[in-house]
Amino acid sequence: MAAAVGFASAPTSPAVSELCQNRRDIFLEASRLLLTYADNILRNPYEEKYRLIRIGNPAFSTRLLPVRGAVECLFEMGFQEEETHLVFPKEASIEQLRKIRDLIAGERSSRLNEPNQIHRSGSSETVASTRTVAHQPSRPAESVLAPVRQQPETSLVQSLEMAANILKTLQTNFEHLVLMYENPSIQQKAVASIPLQQLKGKAQKKLMQATRLDKGAHVNEEDFLLLELLDWFKNNFFRWVNNLPCSRCGGQTEPKSDYLLPIDDELRWNASTVENHYCSQCQLCNRFPRYNHPEKLLETRCGRCGEWANCFTLCCRAAGFEARYVWDCTDHVWTEVYSSSQKRWLHCDPCENVCDKPLLYETGWGKKLSYIFAFSKDEVVDVTWRYSCKHEEVLSRRTALSEATLRETINALNRTRQQSLSENRRRELLERTIVELVEFISPKTPKPGEYGGRTSGSMAWRVARGEIGPEKRKEVIFVPSEKEKTSKLFHLIYNIVEDSYTRVSSNNEKISGWEAGVWKAESIWRKVEADWKMLKEEIVIPKYYSFICKAKSCLLPGLSYTLPRLLPICQDIEQLKSHML
Repeated sequence: MAAAVGFASAPTSPAVSELCQNRRDIFLEASRLLLTYADNILRNPYEEKYRLIRIGNPAFSTRLLPVRGAVECLFEMGFQEEETHLVFPKEASIEQLRKIRDLIAGERSSRLNEPNQIHRSGSSETVASTRTVAHQPSRPAESVLAPVRQQPETSLVQSLEMAANILKTLQTNFEHLVLMYENPSIQQKAVASIPLQQLKGKAQKKLMQATRLDKGAHVNEEDFLLLELLDWFKNNFFRWVNNLPCSRCGGQTEPKSDYLLPIDDELRWNASTVENHYCSQCQLCNRFPRYNHPEKLLETRCGRCGEWANCFTLCCRAAGFEARYVWDCTDHVWTEVYSSSQKRWLHCDPCENVCDKPLLYETGWGKKLSYIFAFSKDEVVDVTWRYSCKHEEVLSRRTALSEATLRETINALNRTRQQSLSENRRRELLERTIVELVEFISPKTPKPGEYGGRTSGSMAWRVARGEIGPEKRKEVIFVPSEKEKTSKLFHLIYNIVEDSYTRVSSNNEKISGWEAGVWKAESIWRKVEADWKMLKEEIVIPKYYSFICKAKSCLLPGLSYTLPRLLPICQDIEQLKSHML
C-alpha cells in the first residue's frame, strides 16, 4: 500500500476527502477559491454580496464545478442551491463554515510544504482534469476517471446487449423521434386537439390565487398552464390500456406473450410491435399496435407510458413549451419542460399527472435507476442524477459502457446538431448545462408526493414491474374515546411551534410530530425559520393549495369536530375543489 507522505491526517469531512483526491495543482487552485469564498464571509458576515456565488461565474463554472469534491465542500460549509446562485443563508452555521474552511486550509498547507508530491489514496493514484466543463458530462462534476468498482452479477452478453440498446436509443430518439415534434403540420394537428384557450383561462385564475397566497413566488402563467395541460391530458384526452375490449363481443381479452406481425399501415406509423389481445369467448386475436409516431397517437389517444410520453411531449411543443422526451433504461419514459420563470427543467409524468417530483421513481416506485437521457431538438442530456438521491448506488449500476464512451457519444451527437445553431443559442444551452450540473450534485431529499408507488396501469402490471413502491406511510385515524362519544366532542389542537398535537377532548393527550396526526397530506410541509425562532406552514408551488379533509368512513353522527383549519373542512376532494373554484 502506498502511503501519503507529508500530508495532514485524513480530514473528517467526506467532501474535503473527495477534494483531496485531485492532482496537486488542481487541488491548490480549487482550495484557493474555496478559501476565498469562506474568508469573505468570515471577514464580512453581514455583507449580502459575499453570501452569493453566481453559478454562471467563469471562475466557479470552469475552476470549481469540474473539480471532484469542490462544490460538495460548499454544500458542507452551508451553501444552498437557488435558481442562479449558491447562497449562504443567514441562518447557516458560521462555525460549520469555519470547520470546513480550516480542514481545507490544513490540507492546502500540507500540499504547499510538499511541492513535488502527488497525493495518493490507498494503492491507486487519481488524476483530475482541468478542462472546461464539457457541454454534456455523463456524471455531475466528473473530472476524474471513474473508480474501479465491483461488477454486478450480470453476464457479458447482457452487458453488451444493454450497451448496444443504449447507443441505439441515443441515436434513434435524437435523430428521428424528437424531430417529429418540430414538424409544423403535426404541431398544428396537436394544437387543434388541445382546448388551449380554456386551459389558459384556468391557468390565469390559479396564478392570481397563488400570487395572493405567496407574492414572492417565482412562477408565471406558463407554469400553471403546464399543470392544466398535464391534468387535461391525463383525465380528458389519453387513455391507459391494460387489455383491449374485444372488437367483436366487447368482452375482456387477455394479452398473449406471442406478438403479431405488423402490417404495412402499422409499420408506416412506427409500430414494430403488435400485441395479441386474445378473446377466449370469441377465440379472436385483437391487434394492439404499439404506435411510436406522435401524429398517429393524436388519433388513437391510448397506450401505455411510451405512447403517453410521446404524445404529451408533442402537445407541450405545440403549446409553445420547450420540452424534452426522457427515456429511462429501466423501462419508463416521461417529459421534461423548461420553466423560464424558475430557470430549470421540470419533471412531468403524464401517466401519473405529476410535475416536479423527480425522486418519485427511485423513492416512491423503488426503481433501481442507472441511465436516464433527455432528448430535445437541440441536445441530448444525461439527466440520471436529477432522478436519484443515491448517486453512489446508481454509479455502481452503470456498467454497460464506460463513462468516457458515453460522454463522448453524447458530445458528438450534440456537436453535430448544434453546428447550425446561433452563437446566442449555443451560449444559452451552455449556461443551462452549468445550472443543471449544480442541480445534479446538490443534496436531495424526497418531497411530499415522491414516496408513493405507481398509480397508472393495473395492479398486476405494477406488481410485475416492481413499481408499487415501499409500504405506504400509515394513514392516521383518530378513534373517539368513550368520553368523546359521550360529550359528542372531538377537540384536537396543533401547536406549530412545538410541533405537537393536544387532544383536548381526551385529557389533553400529547401527540408529537405533525405527521402523527395526518390522515392524508398533499402539497404542505412544516418549514423551520431558524433565524426568527418561528415556524410556519408553507404552501408549495406549483400545487398551491392545502386543506383538511375528513374521511367519510370516520364520521360519527352528532359528533362535532374541532380541527386546525387551512380551508373549511370538506367531506371529500370534489367538495374542496368546488369550494376553491
